[in-house]
Amino acid sequence: MDTVEFGSRSWDPSSRILLADGAWGTEFMKLGLVQGESPEAWNLDRGEAVLAVARSYAAAGSDIILTNSFGGSRLQLARHGMAEKAGEINLRAARLSAQAAREASTGERQVIVAGDLGPCGKLFIMGEVEEGELYDSFAEQALALKAGGADWLVIETMIDRTEMEVAVRAAAATGLPVVASMTYEKMPGGYRTVMGDRPEDCIAAAEDAGAALIGANCGSGIDAYVELARTLRSLTKKPVWIKANAGLPEIIDGRTVYRMAAEAWCSHIPALLEAGVNVIGGCCGTGPDFIARARKFVP
Repeated sequence: MDTVEFGSRSWDPSSRILLADGAWGTEFMKLGLVQGESPEAWNLDRGEAVLAVARSYAAAGSDIILTNSFGGSRLQLARHGMAEKAGEINLRAARLSAQAAREASTGERQVIVAGDLGPCGKLFIMGEVEEGELYDSFAEQALALKAGGADWLVIETMIDRTEMEVAVRAAAATGLPVVASMTYEKMPGGYRTVMGDRPEDCIAAAEDAGAALIGANCGSGIDAYVELARTLRSLTKKPVWIKANAGLPEIIDGRTVYRMAAEAWCSHIPALLEAGVNVIGGCCGTGPDFIARARKFVP
């Protein structure tokens, strides 16, 4: 595998495993985020709370901290009447995570920032958004994240291969390394996204679009990701990125709950490493305690 730029250094995926962060949404809920509220608005209104989450992951041992920008495209922000603030929101998101990364970095340790770009919220396959508009939205977000200090860009939780491909092209145009991470479910005949896309088709599209890392996140729990990781590893020579949920979600008293504890979640890490995963992190239901425990498994 080729080396990848890692801040001011380079990363050799064949010699070192990297630890990413965990979920952000559940951490914001602990701090008072209301259902339906835009977490990205906190970059402008509650920056100290966002910085606290970034710092908590740095303190837990993350090598890579994402940004509070998953729903930060102008297409997503339009739902909250904030489309025109997309550039400002993403710039601030990257600056907050970059501050936490700088504080945690030492001569021995370097923590980098991965700008987070999630789905646009519209179905490209149904014609709800034009390709040009989709590209421009992701490009605006990616450029703002880079300007704010992002070292990598992460296209994540994608279920539509075409939307992912457009997002990766827009992100790769910044010159930063790009992670292309899809959400798959185990179905008869193998893994697919809910839109029916197969890993082999997604990976080919991602690599053609310029992705430097290939991954999967969200969806089913971490126990189902070992087999998926083996599949991804067999289909690409790029580094493999895995951010899995803390089990499957349950709805209790109107709230989404993930019951898997950090110890149980981390028990699957050795198998993921054996499957050839190069970057491990957490998705829904995981927190700094998960990452701190995971650090013991990641060299």
